[in-house]
Amino acid sequence: MSTDSISATPISTVSDIPQRARELRTSIPGPKSQALTTRHHQVVSAGVGAYMPIFAQSASGSTITDVDGNRFIDLAAGIAVTGVGNAAPEVVEAVQTAVAKLTHTNFATTPYESYVEVCEKLAEHTPGDFPKKSVLLNSGAEAVENAVKIARKYTGRSAVIVMENAFHGRTNLTMAMTTKSSPYKRGFGAFAPDIYPVPYSYPLRDAFGSDGVAAAKASIEKIELLVGHENVAAIIAEPLQGEGGFIVPAEGFLKTLSEWAHENGVLYVSDEIQSGFCRTGEWFASDHFGVVPDLITTAKALGGGMPISAVTGRAEIMDSVQPGGIGGTYGGNPVSCAAALAAISIMESKDLNERSRHISSVIASSLNPLVESLDTVAEVRGLGAMQAIEFVESGSMQPNKPLVARIVAKAMQAGLIMLTCGINGNVIRLLPPLVITDDELNEALDVLKAIIIEESAR
Repeated sequence: MSTDSISATPISTVSDIPQRARELRTSIPGPKSQALTTRHHQVVSAGVGAYMPIFAQSASGSTITDVDGNRFIDLAAGIAVTGVGNAAPEVVEAVQTAVAKLTHTNFATTPYESYVEVCEKLAEHTPGDFPKKSVLLNSGAEAVENAVKIARKYTGRSAVIVMENAFHGRTNLTMAMTTKSSPYKRGFGAFAPDIYPVPYSYPLRDAFGSDGVAAAKASIEKIELLVGHENVAAIIAEPLQGEGGFIVPAEGFLKTLSEWAHENGVLYVSDEIQSGFCRTGEWFASDHFGVVPDLITTAKALGGGMPISAVTGRAEIMDSVQPGGIGGTYGGNPVSCAAALAAISIMESKDLNERSRHISSVIASSLNPLVESLDTVAEVRGLGAMQAIEFVESGSMQPNKPLVARIVAKAMQAGLIMLTCGINGNVIRLLPPLVITDDELNEALDVLKAIIIEESAR
């Protein structure tokens, strides 16, 4: 750690930072959360896990209150789900109205208007100026699985190219498409075949740095060597990798891959389950890179907190599947559709793309100086309100997972909720609700920055 630069700009300790949005009434976890944890361990599978040992009771916008009355600033947004805020009044009202009218029919049995309206909004906001159609589903993994099915049906090919460091889900197929073994894949094989990983652009660590075109050409060479383009149904990539570490690819990487795909009859699929719906300062992260996907998968923020996902794509591709070949019992549930329409309306009316860009500038001005002042902070990176801090061991580029664990644990004690990521678990991700106020965000960043400095000095 460089102590000279820190001492030149003193920063308050965590205890010096006033609690405004935060309110800590008990030790963390409090007694009620501890009692619920005991019950949890008795009846909930250990395989589910629980990242935070606190039990939420209520939430509003960008804060969560636990059962002991402690209020936390939420920098996770339920893994990018509550982009429009937790319990957004417009979403709550839409859900209450919808659930009183129609809880379920199954769209394939007795269709309803809200399903069509959601598909219309997806066609409007997803990249590409061409006719588009959608199928609505329940989860991100389900969307990815259906995207693969559609791509294979349309192309008549079977191989699927995925990116190293990717995360696409926990189902059998999406586990095969996910790089990280533990905890997602360990002990669950055998996995679905015909999935081929190739390197993703990682400017901080790969040999190509900012040369995204060269990185893409190297991945294309590997595709041709491993599979051959004539056997590839689709390339699927997160335009900004999520679980892999919020990795922003070098300029030209995704565009070169997508151009190669289109030249060779391969579908380009963008997994925007975490990065979509204003999260990166554009409706979809693909928009940052000039990429127009053939298919795009969405979920998380689409439902404003309710479970819903989608595959959206070129009409001729989506229509290549026989009736009944895609869909499901609960996909596009009418209550979730109502929530999605309300959430999209909030994104439009409140210009959450602009808000996301503003959040990015606030985070950058607060945390970017740490890259120069601390040799444990390798990089602050991201797009919009999808930001990350990568930590390394002092004096090297070795991933520093223990430091990240200490920072996150101490942050929870101080009233922040946040998540880690990265293939080596050495990245903290910041995913605040897009409606977070400047006061809430600055309070959270002051706390986080003080903790990072304190723990880096240990």
